[in-house]
Amino acid sequence: MERFVQLHLLTAYPPANLNRDDLGRPKTALVGGAERLRVSSQSLKRAWRTSDVFRQFKESSMGKRTKRVGEEYIFPELSKVFPEEEAIAWVRDVLEVYGEVDSAGKEENKKRDIYLKQLVFISPEEIKTLTTFVETLIQSQNTEPSEEIKEILDLRAARDKAKGNTKKKKHSQLIEQLKHHLLIPTPKAVDIGLFGRMLASSPSYNVEAACQVAHAITVHKVAVEDDFYTAVDDLNRGEEDVGAGHMGDTEFGAGLFYLYLCIDRRLLLENLGGDTGLAKRTLAALIESAATVAPTGKQNSFGSRARASYILCEKGDTQPRNLSVAFLKPAEAHGDGLLANAIAALEDERDRLDQAYGDGDADAKVMDTVKREGSLHDVIAYATEDLEND
Repeated sequence: MERFVQLHLLTAYPPANLNRDDLGRPKTALVGGAERLRVSSQSLKRAWRTSDVFRQFKESSMGKRTKRVGEEYIFPELSKVFPEEEAIAWVRDVLEVYGEVDSAGKEENKKRDIYLKQLVFISPEEIKTLTTFVETLIQSQNTEPSEEIKEILDLRAARDKAKGNTKKKKHSQLIEQLKHHLLIPTPKAVDIGLFGRMLASSPSYNVEAACQVAHAITVHKVAVEDDFYTAVDDLNRGEEDVGAGHMGDTEFGAGLFYLYLCIDRRLLLENLGGDTGLAKRTLAALIESAATVAPTGKQNSFGSRARASYILCEKGDTQPRNLSVAFLKPAEAHGDGLLANAIAALEDERDRLDQAYGDGDADAKVMDTVKREGSLHDVIAYATEDLEND
């Protein structure tokens, strides 16, 4: 099985504000001495994994990224059985498995302790394990707990009685035991398998991302423009005030974006527990969403949905490489037009690099709307056809 699939996409967006900075302005980057529009990889991955394309996967195959593990899965059930203070104490202990507890303002609101300070990516299997643990903890009030749960209860009781360094040691032992019980080293979730996860407090349960996504940039220089707009008050009869009911402004830009993705198919298969069928469906969904799903920013205002006009899909074992160097010199619209010129620059740069480095094993499939060649179906079939365990 060839290890890497690389995708190079060209997608044209009309006036839009797909991905905003802290001032509400379209994100930009200085590339080759010229300002370009930019869409961050974080924005793209969020749009893909929450799109209709990925909804084909059941809840049992998709992870949750949240700070609200305590609020959603632990506190509501425990608070039915334990006094509130005890329930919160349990939540605080369990949350340390996933990260740092947000204790800000707890004097004013003790429930503040049921939230995490950082987002955590938790798999469906781990959610099920957590909810089962909570149920077992509740049942242990009336029935004899299992050996593993009893060990956790005993460690917690010993921690609460201890003082000083002994208390810290017992607490660390408790959290490690909870990690062993609640976390899974290779969680079988398609979005975690693709994009990875980092648990700062539990690095041995980190998942290396099988998919790397570059920030999308325009292949040409751009100028971010201002849109001044007004809104009319429908019930204003103009008897006293004939002006607009509201005035505002927003910034936007338009352009042809280059996007690069690299997927390590071996790692994806490993992350998904060797399930070849799930890995193929995951890779197919990723390619389809990258080609057809637009970021959601300001869509109601601009209707800027777009699909890729060109896809170059490469497959091979050689070291992957981004082809953005093709656009260090901004593409121009003369001659055959901006899209055709960008395609020519991309393919020419690929040939130059292959010749210079002797990369002879990188095969490719192309979808090109300018030449009316290929299709998204062809690209997906090519990328997934031999994905199997070696």
